[in-house]
Amino acid sequence: MENKHVGYILITVSIILLINVISINSIFNNNNNNFCTEDSCPYHQSFNQIIYLSISTIGLLLITGIVLIKSKPEEKTIIKEIEVEKPKKEIDTSELTSEEKETLELIQENKAIFQADLIEKTGYGKVKMTRIIDRLEGKDIVERKRRGMTNVVVMKN
Repeated sequence: MENKHVGYILITVSIILLINVISINSIFNNNNNNFCTEDSCPYHQSFNQIIYLSISTIGLLLITGIVLIKSKPEEKTIIKEIEVEKPKKEIDTSELTSEEKETLELIQENKAIFQADLIEKTGYGKVKMTRIIDRLEGKDIVERKRRGMTNVVVMKN
C-alpha cells in the first residue's frame, strides 16, 4: 500500500476519533451536574486529563497522516544491463581448405544462412556440406542451430 493511502486512512481515523472525543466531552459537561453535587468534582480533573491525552494522540495521528501524504513515493530502481559489443575475433583462415573458405564467406556475408541455401549456392552435395560445417564447428568458427527440418548456420561469437 502506498504511503499516500495510509496517510488518508490515518487522517480519516483521527477525524472520527476527534468527533467521538468531542461528543463524549459535551455529554460529560452537560451531565456534570448529575455526577457531582459538590463544587469541586474529583472526576472532572481526571476526565479533562483524559480528553487532553486523547486530543494529543489524535493530533499525532493527523500529523503522521499529513507527513505520509506529503512524502515522496518510493522510487523504483531500474537496472538495465548495457551490452558491450565484443570485438570480433579474427578468424585464421590459413588452415582452411578452399571449400571451407568459400562456405565461411557465404556465412559471413549473410550472418545467418540455412544449410540448404549453402548447398544451393556452393553446388556441393548434402553430405559434403555437412562435413564442411562439421569441420568449421570443430574449429569453433560457426555453429549450427536446428530450425524445423533444416539447420541455420551462424557465426560463433
